[in-house]
Amino acid sequence: MHLFNFVSVKLTLGLITGIVIGFYTDIPPQLPLLGLLALLPVLYKTYTKPPYEGVPYFALSVYFATVLLGLFAVRMSSATGLPHHYAHRDLTVDHVWQLKIDDVLKPNAYTQRYVAKVLSIDQQESTGKIIVSLPLNPTEPLFNVDDELVVLSSAKEIAPPLHPHQFNYKAYLEKQGIYHQIHPHAQALHRVEHPSRTLKGLAAAYREHLIAQLEQEALGKDERAVIQALLLGKRDDIATHTYNAYKDAGALHILAVSGLHVGILLLLLQWIFSPLERLPRGKALKLMVIVGLLWAYAFVAGLSPSIVRAVTMFSFVAYAMYINRPTNAFNVIALSMFFILLFNPLFLFQVGFQMSYTAVFAIVWIYPKLQRFWRPRHLILRNAWQLLSVSIAAQLGVLPISLFYFHQFPALFFVANLLVVPFLGLILGTGIAVIVLSQVGGLPSFLSIGYNASIQTMNAVVGWVAQHEDFVLRNIPFDGFQLVLGYFVVLALVVCLSQPQWKTTVAFLVGSITLQGWAIGKQWQVSHKESLFLTHTTKNTVLVHQTGAHATLYARDSTRLTRMANTLKVAEYLQSVSVQPLQQNYRIGHKRLYVLDRLGLYPTQTSLDFLLLTQSPKIHLERLLDSLAPKKVLADGSNYHSDIDRWKKTCAARAIPFYTTKEKGAFYFAHSD
Repeated sequence: MHLFNFVSVKLTLGLITGIVIGFYTDIPPQLPLLGLLALLPVLYKTYTKPPYEGVPYFALSVYFATVLLGLFAVRMSSATGLPHHYAHRDLTVDHVWQLKIDDVLKPNAYTQRYVAKVLSIDQQESTGKIIVSLPLNPTEPLFNVDDELVVLSSAKEIAPPLHPHQFNYKAYLEKQGIYHQIHPHAQALHRVEHPSRTLKGLAAAYREHLIAQLEQEALGKDERAVIQALLLGKRDDIATHTYNAYKDAGALHILAVSGLHVGILLLLLQWIFSPLERLPRGKALKLMVIVGLLWAYAFVAGLSPSIVRAVTMFSFVAYAMYINRPTNAFNVIALSMFFILLFNPLFLFQVGFQMSYTAVFAIVWIYPKLQRFWRPRHLILRNAWQLLSVSIAAQLGVLPISLFYFHQFPALFFVANLLVVPFLGLILGTGIAVIVLSQVGGLPSFLSIGYNASIQTMNAVVGWVAQHEDFVLRNIPFDGFQLVLGYFVVLALVVCLSQPQWKTTVAFLVGSITLQGWAIGKQWQVSHKESLFLTHTTKNTVLVHQTGAHATLYARDSTRLTRMANTLKVAEYLQSVSVQPLQQNYRIGHKRLYVLDRLGLYPTQTSLDFLLLTQSPKIHLERLLDSLAPKKVLADGSNYHSDIDRWKKTCAARAIPFYTTKEKGAFYFAHSD
């Protein structure tokens, strides 16, 4: 593929290789730095001499240097190897932390969470990022980006998942350089007056000001939430049903300020400022104005990671358009990726970054091939085919990674894109005008009402597409091996269709057969599997019994098990899941399990193998242990923490094994003695 002929692509691949190696190893950052310094004379010597016997020593040296550069960058981003990182302190005791809010996370039902930069610990300079979790209190004002806090607290590691196949929040945060969280009490927290300001904080404050202004206009609640997401990149206020409709319709990218929006904005600005080209040095002036306005838009949208990535990429695209090299698209995209990852190498592990660049690379590569495949003469057909080609190319690019992360595929994605994307430029342009006029107090009522109606119509169209649930394929099992193999199949398919040869055809067929064979092999493994385990579920007790491709959930409360059932279906390649009421007595092979709930009813038989305590029963555990003589005591997430701690001490005093899912996660029962 000619893609790998570009120097920028080779350098970016080297940087990515170093980032991956550095992230999954504990190499200190000083080591790759010393390697880079040692390579400098090698680079100079190989640059001044021609290749020896055809071996490109200079190119290999440069590639190795970019690998070391990526390794150094990612180790510096995580910063755990640096002496001033907070992780080197004893975090089990209270410290005086000085923190600066870096991001405000979406609250859950109980807490408001923030990402904070550590400025100092016990008045000693420190570095690193940490999660600050505070009780959700509607009477207390929220902290904002750039606010500084002084708190007295210890820190805890982010808990790993306690339920099998549960989303690994710990790994997710580690890929952002975050390893711990603190839960300070309100009495041990002090807000610093007059904190220093950063560009990101100013951008976040200005975005909130714009949102407050929009709340004064004649806009519906759902429509205003979509406008905030569409133009300002804030999706927190979108109703769940609206968000799910866009997701099921394959149009979720419309609600994320990313490459699609910035690309449309770039084209609009190119058209608006095209008269500048008539001036002396007009093209250079036009480039500076457009790039300046793109970054101004990024500022207005809060300088979120997705908008910063998109504006960086399209700043390079704008430069490529300025020098009139449209065929150099791969070079431009690779350069933008290189500088983004050099600035923040942990972006590589973010789903948005991965999907954005795979979609863009796929569009640049596949779209021209689809256009050569068919070029309708009729204008309407030609425009429709162009939009459809872009959608197909993007979907092919993100399909494997989308199945890997989200396990669903909206088969009607092209319908939503054909109906919405052609009008997205008008919607974005009008939306920017609405925001500007709202700021100066000159927004006419007819414009706000009309724009509200257009967003309402867009929501209705997306909702209509999403309601065809038979075309939304959900709960598709897709693991890491299938991800790699899926991209191999996509690459082979495109090459085979564009340049039919027996080698490419064989590669596509072999990849497809291997992909299907892997799925069949997984199904065969599942058909011979049986397991029984106790989950960790807050305020509930759930036993999961899997026999082949079917699982039964025995639960105290069966009303909140949809997500667990779907997760099990995907992870275990199940065909069906059923729910049954939780019983008190179970036989596991030759062993017996008794479930003791809040009623505290003792079993009639003695000599138990497993005693499961649920719902914090009011019992005298010492007497219970004497009468039942269980070989192991279990406690799940339906119990109070204080009761679990007390039971743990009692069992330890009597040398009876005690297992709590709160600390150790799910407990698997053996089926044989």
